[in-house]
Amino acid sequence: MSTEALLHDLRGQLRDGGLHGCLLVRDLHTGEELGIEPDTQLPSASLVKVPLALATLERVRRGELDGATPLDVRPGRITTPGPIGLSRFRHPARISVDDLLYLSTCLSDSHAADALFGLTPPARVAEILHELGLRDITVRHTMYELMDTPVERFDAADVHLAHALAIDAGTSGRGHRVPQLDTTRANTGSARAWAELLRALWTPSKIHPEVAERVRDLMAHNVLRHRLAPDFSSDATTWSSKTGTLLNLRHEIGVVEHSDGQAFAVAALTESLVPAGSQPGAEALMAQVARRLRDHLRQL
Repeated sequence: MSTEALLHDLRGQLRDGGLHGCLLVRDLHTGEELGIEPDTQLPSASLVKVPLALATLERVRRGELDGATPLDVRPGRITTPGPIGLSRFRHPARISVDDLLYLSTCLSDSHAADALFGLTPPARVAEILHELGLRDITVRHTMYELMDTPVERFDAADVHLAHALAIDAGTSGRGHRVPQLDTTRANTGSARAWAELLRALWTPSKIHPEVAERVRDLMAHNVLRHRLAPDFSSDATTWSSKTGTLLNLRHEIGVVEHSDGQAFAVAALTESLVPAGSQPGAEALMAQVARRLRDHLRQL
């Protein structure tokens, strides 16, 4: 199948599956890439925890922070479905910076992430990204602001109403009545911007090698493996990734490394057009589309 025919077919699959998809797959050795709307800016959701980890570890390397420093973290006491880790704790805990990095990145614990944002605020994370040559990912707010969405205002039986609002309340310029989905106010990035971050972490760049190695290790131990992992994990590959979920947004970025030495950065950002919280079919579809892009690029 030609590249044009493949992209046409994949766009049709996404549309028929109720997804608006923005994807990019890049060969980390040759730089060749293949994507669908790779430059569209979308809210980052929990993908922002990767830049947060990068900035925190860079400050540890500079001696501004100590990974062994313990922090007293207040309990999240969140009762709505979804959040994990400290977000659901009922009592205070004392946890080191290094262990907060694990919880934030590998378990996507938003309460742990906000403890780290307390040390390195969003503006400082953005500043460090710019210093490292990564200028297309915007970091504006903490995770607490991200979690205060319409979902928390509806009973479980009415969660679909929050998703309907997320789908219908946007503007053509990507403004939105829900602040977390408004690209002028939210943490944002395009598939290309996230793929560039992955390239900088996996190949020589302005990121210090020790910092890049630590971030790669955290992503390799991501425990949330229900989205792209089924299509990229095997005995002959290593899949290192980070997911992001918010209302109708389902994202994942990662790198698949093959035993033959090939490596591909994968950034899959999606918006569901179906007002439902649980959509395993959407998870499977975005993985299948990303896999087909990788397979085609690998054969070029």
